[in-house]
Amino acid sequence: MRRILSGLYYFLPVQLLLLHFRKYQLLLIFWLILFLTITGNFASHFGASSLFLAPEYLGSISFLSMMLLGGAMCVFIMMWHITTFIVHSKRMPHMGAIRHAFVIYCFNNGVIPIAFLCFYSVVTIRSQWMDENAPISKIILLQLGFYLGLALVALVSFMYFFRVSRDFFKTLLTTITNPSRIRGIIPYDSLDYELDILPARTFITGQLKVEKSEDLEAYHPRIMKTVLRRHHRNVIFATIIAYVMLLLLGIFMDRPFMRVPAGAGFLLLFSIIMGVVGAFKYFLKSWEAIGWIIFIVLLSLMVKIRMFDLRSIAYGLNYHTATEQQPIYDYEHLRSFFTKKRYDDDKKTEEGRLDKWRAKATTDTSKPPLVIVSVSGGGTRSAYWTFRTLQYIDSVTHGRLFRSTVLITGASGGMIGATYWRSIHDASQQGLLKDPYSRRYQENVGKDLLNPIIFSFASVDLISPFNRVNIAGYSYTRDRGYAMEQELIRNTRGLLDKNLGYFAPREASGAIPLLVINGTVVNDGRRIMMSGLPLGYLTQPEYSLNSPCPPIDAIDFGAFFPRQDAYNLRITSALRMNATFPYVLPVVKLPSRPNMNIMDAGLRDNFGAEVGTRYLYVLRHWIEENTSGAIYLDIRDTRENEVTQMVDQSSSLGKMMADPAFVIQNKWEAFQSYGQGMFKDIAPYFLGGKMRIVTLQYVPKKANKIAALNFHLTKEEKEDIYQSIYDKGNNAAIDTLVQLLR
Repeated sequence: MRRILSGLYYFLPVQLLLLHFRKYQLLLIFWLILFLTITGNFASHFGASSLFLAPEYLGSISFLSMMLLGGAMCVFIMMWHITTFIVHSKRMPHMGAIRHAFVIYCFNNGVIPIAFLCFYSVVTIRSQWMDENAPISKIILLQLGFYLGLALVALVSFMYFFRVSRDFFKTLLTTITNPSRIRGIIPYDSLDYELDILPARTFITGQLKVEKSEDLEAYHPRIMKTVLRRHHRNVIFATIIAYVMLLLLGIFMDRPFMRVPAGAGFLLLFSIIMGVVGAFKYFLKSWEAIGWIIFIVLLSLMVKIRMFDLRSIAYGLNYHTATEQQPIYDYEHLRSFFTKKRYDDDKKTEEGRLDKWRAKATTDTSKPPLVIVSVSGGGTRSAYWTFRTLQYIDSVTHGRLFRSTVLITGASGGMIGATYWRSIHDASQQGLLKDPYSRRYQENVGKDLLNPIIFSFASVDLISPFNRVNIAGYSYTRDRGYAMEQELIRNTRGLLDKNLGYFAPREASGAIPLLVINGTVVNDGRRIMMSGLPLGYLTQPEYSLNSPCPPIDAIDFGAFFPRQDAYNLRITSALRMNATFPYVLPVVKLPSRPNMNIMDAGLRDNFGAEVGTRYLYVLRHWIEENTSGAIYLDIRDTRENEVTQMVDQSSSLGKMMADPAFVIQNKWEAFQSYGQGMFKDIAPYFLGGKMRIVTLQYVPKKANKIAALNFHLTKEEKEDIYQSIYDKGNNAAIDTLVQLLR
């Protein structure tokens, strides 16, 4: 047994594995991220696992999508082999006697890649069987596609990149990638010269046999340098190829066939980063830490001087106005802008709109019910549930819900579903579509948005941040925000490809509900409200109108940016600002002085209660006099009494240490939900009791298997959300709502 264990320990694959963990943990981070991602332990809130377990190409999970992912996986694996070979080869002098040294190295360095591929296949098959409900035949076909793509790229790599014969690229790159040129400007350090020879006694040959290393001669140092120089050129060329591929994919990202699966884009990005990390290690040696510090300082300087900006923009706005024409964003200017007069004027305008709405809604002498729709945030999960709820209730009430609704507001994904619902009815009223209750609209709102976002992040945001596009008469840069909007427009068949001003005439006439899309100004926590009509009456509490220092807690976007063509803002840009989940989508800057930075509406109010309640309070007198009562329709993608999973913080040291730091982030939705219960207590009283609150909430069949909060839903999750409308509690709420609308 001792002899067997000793032979295993001195086996080259084992020695290389130990070497990776002993000296080059930074390179192992890439594998760690991949392992954690596919198991759902990394970026699970962003839906990152679906990028690798259910990759989409041209809108579906197919043989081709898996083949593209497999090809990208092979590029990443080959870059791993090249980079580690450059760093480790000096520790394996016996490899010099082997004709195809790099190929043999790949066989011996395959422990981690092979382990990952086996693990990936198991997890993928399980996910496609349980989450996507795919038949066995399709699962096998998808696996074949993945490994065919991997095999094809591996074959091309070994035939081209690592052949012994000279070619054009080796000749071209000989001078510019010569390590001696770079080494000449790096100070000599004795720590760079270490005698750390791997004590490997056996290795795997090209014929997959095990032979003894002692039977081989070691390379002469000069020959070793030649080999290293050749493979260094290979890694530079491979990195350039990966960069060019991502660059071209980013430039032509508007063409569907060029949008490879986002997981493939990330693997190509990882390949580039790994090549850079390997170059730092090879050239800088013991100076590596200083090199990274200098790199980070230079990067920070480039951001500071605005060489590039990590923030996004709102498409349709004019960002090219003179500085003096940009509104000043500070309290003094807000106080002078959102005055009592503006408040009163905008309130009268809204009352006039409600008069027109009542004239359309009333068919006899009775007063109509008035509905406020408030929806919660929650990514595509909330969008899918919101649309399902609104479409179902409107169908069972024969259109009375839409005709009775005067305001739609809320946060994040819920607003995407609600806006699409309104757009469908608007198109139906204009004769542009026949059946607003078709199932295909439900399917459209549930289509994937995560893949184009992450693909753009890898191919445009980090690789080519200088791509530009013309929209609504202005030129803008493209980023993952643009990719998300374009995919949303494609998914909804162009119904959301409109600006704020497009809907304003029909909103003003009372033909369709007023839509108020919110965002959070992260500069100071104020809410920004985007709509086609003036909203000055919602920018401050009524009690403060005569105060010399009223608390302006919200901004009317249209009124504040008149010179920036505010009503030309694309609806999709407003929805994106409203749903800017941190890191998944970029922060949006608005052209004010200083720039207003906008993020998810859920940071301020994830349930729409603040806007909905203030609207009812400001217009309470009109509502009491002209309606039979107000109905506050609260649509939530979480259960009101079970917003967050209860966790025993004393169960581990890590949880006890992490909870104080992340309690606000992890429990933010629960804090808001419990706090806003007060609104439901108070609101009916300022309407003289003429108000009912009806709540519909997504209730999963299995309490421990709720649909993920991201921009991607599996088939099983969609079906779970779709069937949730038949929950007993929801059925009772719908029955109540139907009675109130009669």
